[in-house]
Amino acid sequence: MINSTQVSHFTLAAYFDTGVFKYLYFLIILTFYLSIVCANVFLIVVICMNRSLHEPMYLFLCSLFVNELYGSTGLFLLLLVQVLSDVHTVSASLCFLQVFCLYSYGGIEFLTLAIMSYDRYLAICYPLQYNTHMTLNKIAKLTALIWLYPLLMNMFIVYYLTLPLQLCGNIINKVYCDNYYIVKLACSDTTLNNAFGLTHMFTVIFGLILMIIYTYIRILKVCFSGSKQTRQKAVSTCTPHLASLLNFSSGCFFEIVQSRFDLYNLPIMLRIFLSLYWLTCQPLINPLLYGLKMSKIRTVYKRLLFGEKMDISDN
Repeated sequence: MINSTQVSHFTLAAYFDTGVFKYLYFLIILTFYLSIVCANVFLIVVICMNRSLHEPMYLFLCSLFVNELYGSTGLFLLLLVQVLSDVHTVSASLCFLQVFCLYSYGGIEFLTLAIMSYDRYLAICYPLQYNTHMTLNKIAKLTALIWLYPLLMNMFIVYYLTLPLQLCGNIINKVYCDNYYIVKLACSDTTLNNAFGLTHMFTVIFGLILMIIYTYIRILKVCFSGSKQTRQKAVSTCTPHLASLLNFSSGCFFEIVQSRFDLYNLPIMLRIFLSLYWLTCQPLINPLLYGLKMSKIRTVYKRLLFGEKMDISDN
């Protein structure tokens, strides 16, 4: 038995020989990554430059787009190297760093979407009190919570629960490093890891899901009983958020199912797609969803595309 800190490298066994096509795959993945970077950076710049977008909803969106850059970078840089490599190994330190980045990305994403649900709930159900509830001080505290909690939590998981494990192997059957697969390599007691994972899932994740469900039930009640203008406002601001939430939840569900149930009877390309979906589609879909569906962002798009001068003093 070896301690995980003594493992010099891990082998990512889900890669297969693609021959000369590896250069084509590299270009496709690189194009995908650059598209994600450009789309999210563009929206971050748009929100930061235009004062009419300095509202709670858009500030949370800005945090969401920053997280897409963070998670994509944590995945794609190593993925690009591995696609071109003939030996699919990664150093132990880099592997644990990727685990930390990807898991904290997931936590930040889900927590941001939950906070955005709460923000929409206040804006639609309590419009007159919204500005008193959602102050700059509260926005700062919620943004700090969005980032600090997942980062600290995953630092604890990786460095205090996973690293001390004694491992009986170093082969991870995925195209990226995954904490669950590393724990499966352990030949020491993993009771604490499993208990903590289940406790965290039921208390935090299910708690956030219940909060999101509650906020949207209240929003729907207001929509059905309110005016046409209220319904239109709710649809325009909540549709992209709901689509983003469902997309991310579906991706996480695919990943959990194919990882926990070892669906090795599925074609290898399908298994790779299911494991990558939550990490790749969300960062590209979010800028499209929010950029095309939200009128204020569309207006700024048009100003930039047609070369009109942007009024950064809009209120």
